[in-house]
Amino acid sequence: MAAAVAAAEDVIIVGAGQSGLAAAACLSLRGVRALVLERDDCVGSLWRKRAYDRLHLHLGKKYSALPHPDSAPTYLHRDDFAAYLDGYAARFAVRTRLRREVRCARYDPGTARWEVEAVDLGGTGQRERYAARFLVVASGENAEKFVPEVPGLEAFPGEVMHAAEYRSVEGMRGKAVLVVGSGNSGMEIAYDLAAAGAVTSSIVVRGELHLVTKEIWNVAMALYPYLPVWAIHKLVQLMCAVVFGDTSRHGLRRPAVGPFTMKLTTPAYPVVDVGTYAKIRSGEIRVLPAAVKSVRGNVVEFGDGNRPPSTPSSSPPATGAPSGSGSSEDGLIGDDGMAARSYPEHWKGDNGLYCAGMVRRGIYGSCEDAELIAADISKLLRPQQEQEHL
Repeated sequence: MAAAVAAAEDVIIVGAGQSGLAAAACLSLRGVRALVLERDDCVGSLWRKRAYDRLHLHLGKKYSALPHPDSAPTYLHRDDFAAYLDGYAARFAVRTRLRREVRCARYDPGTARWEVEAVDLGGTGQRERYAARFLVVASGENAEKFVPEVPGLEAFPGEVMHAAEYRSVEGMRGKAVLVVGSGNSGMEIAYDLAAAGAVTSSIVVRGELHLVTKEIWNVAMALYPYLPVWAIHKLVQLMCAVVFGDTSRHGLRRPAVGPFTMKLTTPAYPVVDVGTYAKIRSGEIRVLPAAVKSVRGNVVEFGDGNRPPSTPSSSPPATGAPSGSGSSEDGLIGDDGMAARSYPEHWKGDNGLYCAGMVRRGIYGSCEDAELIAADISKLLRPQQEQEHL
């Protein structure tokens, strides 16, 4: 089947999540038209389809980057934020083509344009070709699920699910559940399970982590523009010591590097406590410090030889989810689908290629990237527009 050829665009944006919508809106405010290609059937699909029921934003609306109505709650629920993204797209008249999966993109030096090939997933399966002067990859930090390879996992008789598939404790009450991974999703899912009546809720915590409250982290964000990072680290560590005490006594070791530095240089975010730590201290959630080595039937074995206190009948691996954009030849995007360059030089590549929201800085980073990209594109287009008006 021959590919349908669409009209040339100034900018094509891949992904209609918060980063793609923010970039389209910032371009719109500068008079630059953009077309957003999204493989799902809605904007903001992460919040609608791959987020658990109790999820709220951990940062207050002031630091969630995309502007919120004054009447919005300080910490938006998942559904409220999804509805906000709908309104945001409508407010800025963001042009989207849904159910379009981008398969490849290549730069043609002869035409100085990006040629993008996508497939219509809406039923026709037709290939479509697009051309644009600029290409913005905004497929996000969580575009693809990642489940580590564990010998024997395929034969586990209970239910295995990724954190993106978990919604609530329904169907798991009265069962032993093992959560693999101690990021924000893993810790919050473990709390949800323990609070709602799983017989045993255990969580695998392999590495070090910064445990904070949302109030502490919002104070840190407020001070970030005014104080050096080392001073914020000292203050955060002091407040955490007062609130939590020595978390290492309960299997949660804090890193030597501060939370802001870790957030900027590694995939690890600070973990915002939603009540999980109290459950850990009370023994309702057991911390297991070693990696999962293998699964034999319904027995999970760990690298240190330990086993969960009871046989798990369900196991949601709350592992990370790398982006699905693929790498770029100029080194802007790495093999893991994330920005290959360190902040703040991560967002711009060669020949009009950009990436937004792919350097692990959350919603706040999506907004920063969108502003930088829109300003750069509008500046580069200005001579061309002036020439066209002569």
